[in-house]
Amino acid sequence: MVNVLFCGNDKVFDGMLTCALSILKRTASAEPFCFYVFTMDVSHIKDNYLPVSEKQMDYFEKITKRYNKDNRAILVDVTDIYMAEFDKCPNESAYCSPYTLIRLFADMIKDIPDKLLYLDADVMFNRDIHLLYDTDISEYEYAAARDHYGKYLVKPNYINAGVILFNMAMVKKTGLLSKARELIKTKKLTFADQSAIIRSTMKKKMLAQKFNDQKFLHKHTVVRHFSKRLFWLPYPHTENIKQWQVDKIHSVFGYHQFDDILDEYITLKEEFERSE
Repeated sequence: MVNVLFCGNDKVFDGMLTCALSILKRTASAEPFCFYVFTMDVSHIKDNYLPVSEKQMDYFEKITKRYNKDNRAILVDVTDIYMAEFDKCPNESAYCSPYTLIRLFADMIKDIPDKLLYLDADVMFNRDIHLLYDTDISEYEYAAARDHYGKYLVKPNYINAGVILFNMAMVKKTGLLSKARELIKTKKLTFADQSAIIRSTMKKKMLAQKFNDQKFLHKHTVVRHFSKRLFWLPYPHTENIKQWQVDKIHSVFGYHQFDDILDEYITLKEEFERSE
């Protein structure tokens, strides 16, 4: 079974759905998938910090089972863990939201598999997931690709933590995530969870950029990560365009490689909204 982890609040539903569809449509293998979703209710911080709902998760699982009846989707509420570990910590006002921190609880969740692919919700697979998932990480804590900007501005092997293939058995042995949690609790970090993971790493495997392409989409790109990027024209500026913003995917990026996925997403989103 291929094990995938998403994290976030109820606003990640569009990302989960589009990303999962890209995986299911671009993967030829009949091997089933298990999609884990870590979520929490921290509306005491902000009113809209609400968990992924049971209704969203039930619909998400129903769609994945259309591709393979053995596919599963498991919702994990980590509210209690968050309150015990990170409530009022220095990184609670992280650069995105407290939800960026909750993947650091993966080693604390019962029955979490030994191999786990963490994905930010703003990624799309352009090619078969097994090109990434079948990477041998038996001697590493995880595998990740370089950050497009960080490899120039910070250091050559500075990783982007939006796509991480975890060897959870090794992670538990070295204490990678427990060390990262301790940093989150005690130090204000520039990129919160990403910084904590990098500082706590003992042994990582570097992946080619095609496994986390944050700026371009090539034929060889396996994962296109729709993170914030710099545009030079008509003047230097940044934009944070996500894959579910279909009109901008067409008009700004000129991408049509994902049209089959995005067309299905639009239909499914309308179906879900009619059921509310």
